[in-house]
Amino acid sequence: MIQANNVTVQFGGKALFERVNVIFSPGNCYGIIGANGAGKSTFLKVLSGDLEPQKGDVFMTPGERLSVLEQDHFKYDEYEVVRTVLMGNPRLIEIMEEKDALYAKPDFNEEDGIRAGELEAEFADLDGWNAESDAEFMLNKLGVTDEYHYLKMAELPSDLKVKVLLAKALFGNPDVLLLDEPTNHLDLSAIRWLENFLLDFENTVIVVSHDRHFLNKVCTHICDVDFGKIQMYVGNYDFWYEYTQMRQRQQRDQNKKNEQKIKELQEFIQRFSANASKSKQATSRKKQLDALEMIEMPVSSRRFPYVDFKPDRECGNDLLRVDHLTKTIGDRKVLDDISFVIHPREKVAFVGSDVVAKTTLFKIIMGEMQPDEGEFKWGVTTSQSYFPSDNSEYFDGVDLNLIDWLRQYTTQTLETDIRSWLGRMLFSGDDALKMSNVLSGGERVRCMLCKMMLSGANVLILDEPTNHLDLESITALNNGLIRYPETVLFTSHDHQFIQTVADRIIEISGSKIVDHKGTYDEFLETFDEDQLKKY
Repeated sequence: MIQANNVTVQFGGKALFERVNVIFSPGNCYGIIGANGAGKSTFLKVLSGDLEPQKGDVFMTPGERLSVLEQDHFKYDEYEVVRTVLMGNPRLIEIMEEKDALYAKPDFNEEDGIRAGELEAEFADLDGWNAESDAEFMLNKLGVTDEYHYLKMAELPSDLKVKVLLAKALFGNPDVLLLDEPTNHLDLSAIRWLENFLLDFENTVIVVSHDRHFLNKVCTHICDVDFGKIQMYVGNYDFWYEYTQMRQRQQRDQNKKNEQKIKELQEFIQRFSANASKSKQATSRKKQLDALEMIEMPVSSRRFPYVDFKPDRECGNDLLRVDHLTKTIGDRKVLDDISFVIHPREKVAFVGSDVVAKTTLFKIIMGEMQPDEGEFKWGVTTSQSYFPSDNSEYFDGVDLNLIDWLRQYTTQTLETDIRSWLGRMLFSGDDALKMSNVLSGGERVRCMLCKMMLSGANVLILDEPTNHLDLESITALNNGLIRYPETVLFTSHDHQFIQTVADRIIEISGSKIVDHKGTYDEFLETFDEDQLKKY
């Protein structure tokens, strides 16, 4: 068990949250949600002991072990991958090192033998003999395959380092597990495995995530960081959302009724307060008026952008034909004789474990990369707008404020019009004068979506658009694509995003295409568990 007692955290004189009192119990998974900047990751740092609160304290049951998903991708560069995972259980590592030191002694004596026996017993209690195989199993399930297991961490690409650090956090059955965005950089197969791991986990899990499907699948409770407080709700993300929306509607409706009642009472009092025969009634109405209170509706830190794509024209019958595309990058053939046809007004999710293959395909059909073989053809009535997975070329080294940045991509010239578009994406007032080369990842994504909205395109191509977005922005984009009447081609690791937008699924794996007309859940139902490892 871990609990926060009267915890207050302030930055720059402003309180992120005040007087927080919450208890996290074994057997439950707690999802921490809130707008960007609300203090979700900060709260995890307070729980882990990495940050001291201004007031209050954190208590954890003595003797229990806490494990944290670390964010420093370079911390373990000198260690082998499997060794890094084993370090998730510090006591196991201590025993292994002490055992090795004892057995390496040239003058090993009886006292050393007794100590070695004690260590061997504790090592067995910690299931030390299976530790390496358990670590390797976990790594494989997360997509870090055998060939990486005994390399140094420094030799791994950043996306695999994230997975190793996740395996380290999960390893050794910790009593309290703190996970900050654990699904980042995971493919759908790894996310599915992590969901099942946490569902079977018997201890305490506290997780920050922007993945709605993940939160719905694993969470027994939701902790909402908003209004300077942390409020706990029993249930998953969808339950929290429906409950809070209903509660807000009830409060608004009650305030409307109270406003009308107040108006009626005030009119009666004003009309009859000087009338002797009505004075008692007026006094009674005055007491009723004094007793009526409006329900306070504090301003939420949540802000929803407005995402709405409007095509300038409908596309004709011919949209996109891809014939026998092949592309080799380095020494690997990422696309091998790929062919398919996209029809008007389809919303197609491209899935599969090979991220490079999907991005390469999108770059080819957008003319940013040439295929080695094959061809593609867009219909003459189509116009495309592209959201790349890496948007750095649009911002790095571009010394423009956001008004001038957006002006590059539209025929609209009036500053008021451009400010209006930026305002939809939460850049209002002075925020519209931010410099484009200092934006956060989420701000860059919102700018790119604003650029796409101004394009008037009738085909949208989006490569991992939900990366860096908070839940509110993901929801807004999700709804905007559902409303969009024309064609969408996209990739995503967000299960709910794919399920609610796509009506066709294309899986790309080398030279193999799996083409499914229907929803993502229907697509997954056609595979057994072994086949699902690809997704």
